Amino acid sequence: MIKETNRRFGLVLKDHFFELPLDYTKPDSEKITVFAREVVDQDKDSEKLPWLVYFQGGPGFPSPRLTGNSSWHKKALKKYRLLLLDQRGTGLSSPINTQTLAKFGTGEDQADYLGHFRVDNIVNDAEAIRKALLGEDEKWSVMGQSYGGFCIVHYLSAAPEALKEGFITGGVPSLSRHIDDVYRETHKFCKAKSAFYYECYPNDVEKVKEIASFIRDTDVRLPCGDRLSVRRFQMLGMHLGFARGPEAIHHAIEGAFVEGVDGKTLGYGFLRTMENFLSFDTNPIFAILHESIYAQQFASRWSAERMRKLYPEFDEWEDGFLFTGELIGPWIFEEFTALQPLKEAAHILADKENWPPLYDIEKLKQNKVPVACAVYFNDMFVNQQYSLETIHAIPNMKAWVTSEYEHCGVGVDGERVFERLSAMVSGKIDR
Repeated sequence: MIKETNRRFGLVLKDHFFELPLDYTKPDSEKITVFAREVVDQDKDSEKLPWLVYFQGGPGFPSPRLTGNSSWHKKALKKYRLLLLDQRGTGLSSPINTQTLAKFGTGEDQADYLGHFRVDNIVNDAEAIRKALLGEDEKWSVMGQSYGGFCIVHYLSAAPEALKEGFITGGVPSLSRHIDDVYRETHKFCKAKSAFYYECYPNDVEKVKEIASFIRDTDVRLPCGDRLSVRRFQMLGMHLGFARGPEAIHHAIEGAFVEGVDGKTLGYGFLRTMENFLSFDTNPIFAILHESIYAQQFASRWSAERMRKLYPEFDEWEDGFLFTGELIGPWIFEEFTALQPLKEAAHILADKENWPPLYDIEKLKQNKVPVACAVYFNDMFVNQQYSLETIHAIPNMKAWVTSEYEHCGVGVDGERVFERLSAMVSGKIDR
């Protein structure tokens, strides 16, 4: 159902809402709403264009809201009719947050509901939408950034007959690596990224240690009332996985201290920056289901937290304070007041062992859908080695391995990245 149509930036934007099953094994039971925004060049709206559906990174974040016709969208709209999908639980798609989950009486009920919001059902939703918009037999193209690439690899495994071609940027998952392998390597990458930051800004070594020591020894409160812990401060390191990450951290800390009534203290501007940086409370799927994106018939059991014990240097910063990254732990559900009501559900899902397989490896070995993948050599979030293992295992997948960009390459140079991947899919270039 199209509920609204707008025209901006030379584009036509149509808002679609679909009522789809929460559980596809019980199609006649509870329904959820899934939202997708169709975008087309206003001069081509009457044409029968091929469709390109976009899967956002995350998990737990909605599709981009366009504020102009630029980046990869501008290039894609010359050929395609875009569909920007709010994955279930995000944006306008029956959003998940502490308010909407409060209707469930227990943590077990919350966990049971949340178990339906992984990649398998995201792809089930996409398939239902494809059939509604295009018909049973017509194929469409897919593009995925980060976790969106995980969605596409699952799509290749679950319904390859629906796909014409695929584009993946910074998001090719391992098919079989255990989650503990992922987080062992992530800790190593966090160490390397921290070292690079201090190479860029050597004077920040002592500044960061001073801030960390102050946080450790003082009851520092964020504007929202939460205590600012050392671990929360460490997660500022997630910036290091993106373009200009060292600059973001450097500018955040350069004026961290001010002179207050009782002497030197952390300023309001710095504290607001820290509060705004992490969106676990506004997008709780990211915290609750993040480790489950690697879980196939086993429990994650807070893998990142367990693997951290192998690297005591993250807790002993006399030789240099180490930032972390995409490392979710149970402490988040203690320290983020807004997430405390979801603590029981988070622990239940961390101990869940019967997650279904995410990939049909035998089917993937027969893949005929052309897929071009941008693999970022310095990617902090998706391991380059594991991505290449998968690409080498799936026929018709091509890799462009580059150190020109961080994880956000499609965000900083989207037209070039999309053009390169398009040329790879069409066979004009190999890599």
